[in-house]
Amino acid sequence: MKKKKSGYLERTRTKWGYFFIAPGIIGFLVFSLGPMLYSLFLSTMEWNIITPKRFVGLENYRQLFQNELTWKSLKVTAAYTAMTVPLVIVITFGIALLLNSRVRGISIFRTIFYIPSIIPLVATAAIWMFIYNPTYGFLNGILRALGLPAQKYIYSTSSVIPCLSAMAVWCAGNTVIIYLAGLQGVSRQLYDAAEIDGAGRMQRFRHITVPMMTPIIFYNLVMTMINCLQTFTQAYIMTDGGPANSSLFFSLLIYRNAFTYQKMGYAAALSWVLFVIAGILTLILFVTSGKWVFYEDGGDNW
Repeated sequence: MKKKKSGYLERTRTKWGYFFIAPGIIGFLVFSLGPMLYSLFLSTMEWNIITPKRFVGLENYRQLFQNELTWKSLKVTAAYTAMTVPLVIVITFGIALLLNSRVRGISIFRTIFYIPSIIPLVATAAIWMFIYNPTYGFLNGILRALGLPAQKYIYSTSSVIPCLSAMAVWCAGNTVIIYLAGLQGVSRQLYDAAEIDGAGRMQRFRHITVPMMTPIIFYNLVMTMINCLQTFTQAYIMTDGGPANSSLFFSLLIYRNAFTYQKMGYAAALSWVLFVIAGILTLILFVTSGKWVFYEDGGDNW
């Protein structure tokens, strides 16, 4: 009798569990997986929204790999990602270390560093457009006051990517908060034991802080890389891909083909190329993470 009752309770719990997760599953199928599969179907079509769809097979993929703008946008996105990811990972980690200090008013500084991440990206772009303006911008105002020559910043092909990378670091408050949460989760007993054994500050940082933080570093690395690959708003508002396509990110190229040229099938094919690239890079990070990511329970990250 007890077995029957326990079995009934287990089935009831299972049914209620599925009931409560059903909205999430339905939302994923309708708003994520469904559109993804439809875009895959659309990538085999020629469609300008107005006229009926026409099946072209892999023609869209063949055309995009023969298009110079595709390779240009891939180079721009790769350069931005290669520059921004290390800067964000290292600088935000350093800021989190400082914010983990026990000093008076530290919560105020934590708030200051977090605020930029909650400002809408459009407003952030407007702020940085003023900062980078070559005529009346804040940075050139400082340079003129010091008697130094003014710079073009986002209006120069050589400096537009570094300028956008600097803006990305300023907006990385979420990464700082994640690092800070990880640092506060490191056991104080480890530091006390190392200090008793005579370990200095740098030794404690190298042999305790960094190894214990590697899962957090790995998470932030993956998320920052994916965000960099999907960069769109900054270039769309601040540069429109210029000057001379030097900030033509891959996402901006997708947007232009979809909503400017009405080449929806071609844009869908570009989207899947970006998805595959992001997937491959993420897989590489997961495969190689076993060599440097440390877990307290010794478990695998897969």
